[in-house]
Amino acid sequence: MTHLPPTAAEAAHLPPDHPKVAFGRIGVLIVNLGTPEGTDYWSMRAYLKEFLSDRRVIEVNRAVWWFVLNAIILTKRPGPKGRDYASIWNTERDEGPLKTITRAQAERLAAHCAGLDPRIVVDFAMRYGKPPIAERLAALQAQGCERILLVPLYPQYSAATSATVCDKAFDALKAMRWQPTLRVAPPWHDDPVYIDAVARDLERHLAALPFEPEVILASFHGVPESYLRKGDPYHCQCAKTARLLRERLGLDDKRFRLTFQSRFGREEWLKPYTDATVKSLAESGVKRLAVVNPGFVADCLETLEEIGVENREIFMHHGGEEFAAIPCLNAGDEGLRVLTAVVERELKGWVG
Repeated sequence: MTHLPPTAAEAAHLPPDHPKVAFGRIGVLIVNLGTPEGTDYWSMRAYLKEFLSDRRVIEVNRAVWWFVLNAIILTKRPGPKGRDYASIWNTERDEGPLKTITRAQAERLAAHCAGLDPRIVVDFAMRYGKPPIAERLAALQAQGCERILLVPLYPQYSAATSATVCDKAFDALKAMRWQPTLRVAPPWHDDPVYIDAVARDLERHLAALPFEPEVILASFHGVPESYLRKGDPYHCQCAKTARLLRERLGLDDKRFRLTFQSRFGREEWLKPYTDATVKSLAESGVKRLAVVNPGFVADCLETLEEIGVENREIFMHHGGEEFAAIPCLNAGDEGLRVLTAVVERELKGWVG
């Protein structure tokens, strides 16, 4: 995020007529899903079109999907989705909270990495929307980063998330004459630092609540069940994360439950569904509920609006009395602890 020219020692080894070139740096690029540039119809339409045109995200017949996307979805959804985003929008910066938080994560990570090695340059990008991956990779290279660690900000791997980040990064490398060496951080769904950080942060938030939840839901973003049958490991990694968290917290599977949210379309998605579970729990007599989102490293529409508003309303409407949407790790100390653990591990051999 800061331009670093060659050091005096590095420059001294160049011949006098050598063209100016930055080199000798190590880049770290953290990448999250993305956010629209505004809440208006056309900003939402552009964002949804880029996101829903990704073949990793929607794996259906392209001709059929082209018609559904352009004739139906991009006509009807931008308005309602824009209103949802408006309810959580960072009006001070005029941006989605996901961008605000991801920038803050990058800034805190950069400050930490400066103490590890002054050659490290940290930046952030979005898979959909701005800043784009190709732009930030080029910016890192321009600052002399000959080696770059790419960190998809998804604790659990899925082709629809982690893999599509890599696709976009590799597409950018295809256009480069002098490619930087690229490493990709693996998912950290079962990393002890991550499990402990989520558990500690959850315990801190629970201790601050004016009530004790009878049930805690660990809600992950869903994907179609067909992706699991095709070999995507996402479901298994979510289940392992939930199991490890349950064990770390000392809870049983009645008190701490795994669910999946954000389903889209008519296809069957991973179950149990979060909204259906919230409704069922309320109807069964559960009065106090908390929901945590271990698959998200930063709060966004799916946590702030879908969980914090929609599922709260479902719970209250069907008999619930107390509901807590637990914030994500975001740019807090526990979130930084996870990111630094991942980055330090994956930079070994390049740093230290």
